Amino acid sequence: METLSELITRYPLLSSCESEINQAANLIIKAFENGNRLYMCGNGGSAADADHIVGELMKGFLKKRPLTEKQIAQFDDKQLALGLMQGLPAISLHSQTAFLTAFLNDEDPSLLYAQALYALGKKDDVLLAISTSGNSQNVVNAAKVARAIGCKTVSLVGAKSCKLDTLSDVVIHADQSDTYRIQELHLPIYHYLCAAVEDYFFKI
Repeated sequence: METLSELITRYPLLSSCESEINQAANLIIKAFENGNRLYMCGNGGSAADADHIVGELMKGFLKKRPLTEKQIAQFDDKQLALGLMQGLPAISLHSQTAFLTAFLNDEDPSLLYAQALYALGKKDDVLLAISTSGNSQNVVNAAKVARAIGCKTVSLVGAKSCKLDTLSDVVIHADQSDTYRIQELHLPIYHYLCAAVEDYFFKI
């Protein structure tokens, strides 16, 4: 995988958040190392980004990640085991369709992600809060729940100061103000995070 400095060379605007990107990678690695999970939330394009991240972590991203011999030995069907990859537990909170529609029909929509995280999250899990403004109320409320239950929060936002600044353990400010330009920088950031996490756990 490319180093963080190589990423900055390709995307010079990310130099302003280089330290935070590194901190976020280390925080997520520590959570997975301790058996915790990564939860994500966002709206619109940010929700799509959350699903994209799940796709990179739950299966091979830059590496195939075959099961180890010990893991294969757990299966009666060796061919099945050989077709599987090692995955990392990453969940986008908006993927629970039945719950989401039930909650939106009955309750305060701004509490949607807060309720999902409260039901699923455990101490020392990580919430990746994605919001180009950093002020989306449903994402902010999820960060508040994360703090209450002992989850760590990494926020991926735009250049401006925002509500998530005071609710997060790490805030990555992509140095743009227009929504689409912020999203254009979010993608290489989270691709780097996924690659760094994968490289740490899968020495293949």
